[in-house]
Amino acid sequence: MSKHALVIDDSNTMRQMVTFTLQDAGYTVVEADNGQTALDQAKAKAFDLIITDLNMPVMDGITFIQQARKDSLSRHAPILMLTTENAPERKQAGKAAGATGWIVKPFEPATLLGAVGKVVR
Repeated sequence: MSKHALVIDDSNTMRQMVTFTLQDAGYTVVEADNGQTALDQAKAKAFDLIITDLNMPVMDGITFIQQARKDSLSRHAPILMLTTENAPERKQAGKAAGATGWIVKPFEPATLLGAVGKVVR
């Protein structure tokens, strides 16, 4: 049985790169281009992993995490932030919102899968 991942990024290219990497690792992937669309998907289905960008239109990654952590289906799912931002205060805001981990773009597939392997059981 494959694991299910939700990939959220307003960049189509970045979503595709993450999706291909996860699919190669056996994941079934659902994509969203903003936090609100992703939140709707996360409320309808449980995911084994969520990877979200930080800066997006409609709803940013921090707000998405805060809202997802209130929902029973997403409350305990590992959520990784994948962003160009690496300022300590941004990481702290992500952690405070409920992010499980932080990966800086651009990423190497092995780095992404290594982080995923640490948080997905």
